[in-house]
Amino acid sequence: MTSLLPNPDPITIPLVFKLCSFPSPRRLFSLRLRLRLRRSSITRNSSSLPPLVVTVSSLSATAAKPTRWREKPELAESDSISLLNERIRRDLGKRETARPAMDSEEAEKYIHMVREQQERGLQKLKGFRQGTEAAGAGGFSYKVDPYSLLSGDYVVHKKVGIGRFVGIKFDVPKDSSEPLEYVFIEYADGMAKLPLKQASRLLYRYNLPNESKRPRTLSRLSDTSVWERRKTKGKVAIQKMVVDLMELYLHRLRQKRYPYPKNPIMADFAAQFPYNATPDQKQAFLDVEKDLTERETPMDRLICGDVGFGKTEVALRAIFCVVSAGKQAMVLAPTIVLAKQHYDVISERFSLYPQIKVGLLSRFQTKAEKEEYLEMIKNGHLNIIVGTHSLLGSRVVYSNLGLLVVDEEQRFGVKQKEKIASFKTSVDVLTLSATPIPRTLYLALTGFRDASLISTPPPERIPIKTHLSSFRKEKVIEAIKNELDRGGQVFYVLPRIKGLEEVMDFLEEAFPDIDIAMAHGKQYSKQLEETMERFAQGKIKILICTNIVESGLDIQNANTIIIQDVQQFGLAQLYQLRGRVGRADKEAHAYLFYPDKSLLSDQALERLSALEECRELGQGFQLAERDMGIRGFGTIFGEQQTGDVGNVGIDLFFEMLFESLSKVEELRIFSVPYNLVMIDININPRLPSEYVNYLENPMEIINEAEKAAEKDMWSLMQFTENLRRQYGKEPYSMEIILKKLYVRRMAADLGVNKIYASGKIVVMKTNMSKKVFKLITDSMTCDVYRSSLIYEGDQIMAELLLELPREQLLNWMFQCLSELHASLPALIKY
Repeated sequence: MTSLLPNPDPITIPLVFKLCSFPSPRRLFSLRLRLRLRRSSITRNSSSLPPLVVTVSSLSATAAKPTRWREKPELAESDSISLLNERIRRDLGKRETARPAMDSEEAEKYIHMVREQQERGLQKLKGFRQGTEAAGAGGFSYKVDPYSLLSGDYVVHKKVGIGRFVGIKFDVPKDSSEPLEYVFIEYADGMAKLPLKQASRLLYRYNLPNESKRPRTLSRLSDTSVWERRKTKGKVAIQKMVVDLMELYLHRLRQKRYPYPKNPIMADFAAQFPYNATPDQKQAFLDVEKDLTERETPMDRLICGDVGFGKTEVALRAIFCVVSAGKQAMVLAPTIVLAKQHYDVISERFSLYPQIKVGLLSRFQTKAEKEEYLEMIKNGHLNIIVGTHSLLGSRVVYSNLGLLVVDEEQRFGVKQKEKIASFKTSVDVLTLSATPIPRTLYLALTGFRDASLISTPPPERIPIKTHLSSFRKEKVIEAIKNELDRGGQVFYVLPRIKGLEEVMDFLEEAFPDIDIAMAHGKQYSKQLEETMERFAQGKIKILICTNIVESGLDIQNANTIIIQDVQQFGLAQLYQLRGRVGRADKEAHAYLFYPDKSLLSDQALERLSALEECRELGQGFQLAERDMGIRGFGTIFGEQQTGDVGNVGIDLFFEMLFESLSKVEELRIFSVPYNLVMIDININPRLPSEYVNYLENPMEIINEAEKAAEKDMWSLMQFTENLRRQYGKEPYSMEIILKKLYVRRMAADLGVNKIYASGKIVVMKTNMSKKVFKLITDSMTCDVYRSSLIYEGDQIMAELLLELPREQLLNWMFQCLSELHASLPALIKY
């Protein structure tokens, strides 16, 4: 930025600003520069600017120019603007700048679409009857049956808080001689008893998404205010999550692509399917076909079906639809073993279409082969690309990617999931899973993601017999012998590579004439490939392995799986491993061994209990729901929600979530244009001459500040941070100017079009509803500001203890609006 001052001769600059009661973008300052040379003086007046004048003492330009404006040390510490900027950066992050603006009419249309989607999702996924209130808590309940509680279990009473269940006993009420059943609950300061019917309506089990089931403290009967605050905190956190999901979904709906043509040869491709499709499969085929050929928004559908229930066929038909239209398809698998199996299946299925080229990108290939494949992908010579997470790397450049198929999303890491999510705004995404991760399940349950359930088993499938017991070598030998006697093969799975050799020695001694091999991810690629190939061909009878075989392997003759140290596996992992057997019409067995039940955690016991209960075919989705209850729904946008859940427990948290979803339209806030906001306060700041001199061109900086504030809060925050980065912490008078811009920007975001003070009363004219005001004030952290605000008609009013000087009044407005503005992430802002 060039200086306004000429280089030769010394200069003195009397610079005066006067702040109007309501400055507009071009009326913040009037600048009068008097340049006094040694023998003559030049006066320049800026007549186009408003009569706003600041006085700055004279300063000689011959003095050395400071390398950085230095404010007093005590003023350079963290101030209220810095704290606000930190909060804005934390709340908005990259998402605010990445999402395009949306007007209220367009938002209304998309919100209506979201609501319809939620209703469809909840009706389908939770078995709602026609006519029930789909998104509310009325159709299904997370409330607990008191008879299912054990003494010592922690429960949540919706109105009182967290207590410890003691038992159910008969007692005679005061106004009756007939004894009634009561539920007795212990709280921090006494015992409460509830009639059984009332308890059924108001009690929830207290679960947390981690190992600990123990709450930090029990609630008090004599003081429910602490519980109310905890519940409010959970409610606000839920509302923020709902808005995050709503906005993400709204912007996904805005993405457009042309529907794929309905190709007549699709019927020929479908006819090659060698089995009779189940009713659920047919519906999934139809759902995906409609997504691709009738919708203009990219597909994001979850296909949830048990192992061997035909999810792959749904993906194959989607791939054919996209590829036959000239686009590329990517198939992403968590392991190279599964990727190789997908490649074999796809290659065989597309063998009748020589013009469609299929490729496998894996670590089994040489460097030259990889380079050749990367070039083919880039030039569009490969139509279907199969591989592991290497397909998500920056070196893989697609010519015309149309479809991403993700198999077993729960096996990928956080970075891979973020990369997968980035594809969803531009390509169609189909996710296949037997036991979806809690986050995926959560999105499906709330209707923010399309889902198709395949829960009907193929006619020839027989449920797998699950045996759960402590480990004994005799039991292992007997189980393997029974399978080998009927000509079958056995998987022997351990959680770590370390114990494989020991098991190998044990089994070679027990079965000296049987071919036994090991498989794990640290083996050389060719060795692993050969081992898996020989096992698939039946040459190897016992395969000792890690959970590398967890996903997708389809070996018809392997009908017994032994899982050692079962407590070290997750519920979804165990379910997937159990699904490696029972793929044919033979009865299959899964033996789950743990070392000693007394060493298992409560969570591990609950997982094993859930797995035993879900014995029937097609219960992967129900198991995922149990998993969500056991370990929580995890991260939604990369931030752990455990603390928010811990305030009220998972069950009440989810009921509040669905209640919030049903009322999301009521919590919308309508911002007003920045230039229509009136801040009626007179302040005359005086800028130090040293600071003015150092700014080089103060008028340009002030104009930039006004433009940034007019755009949005993110731009104003960036401007302030850049200003301080370049020139250091501003003096107090400049801080006052910035605060007025912040106050006006925050008021515009909150739907406040005028702020004025009359004596001790501060009035904010607003368009926000009373429900929005209540949510905002409930979530305020400062009791001083919360207790001073009242809502009357179209005004928010505050009565101060005394009439404040103008600068203090501006600071009060800044702090109060900062508190109110912090609740914006919990509101729909259209």
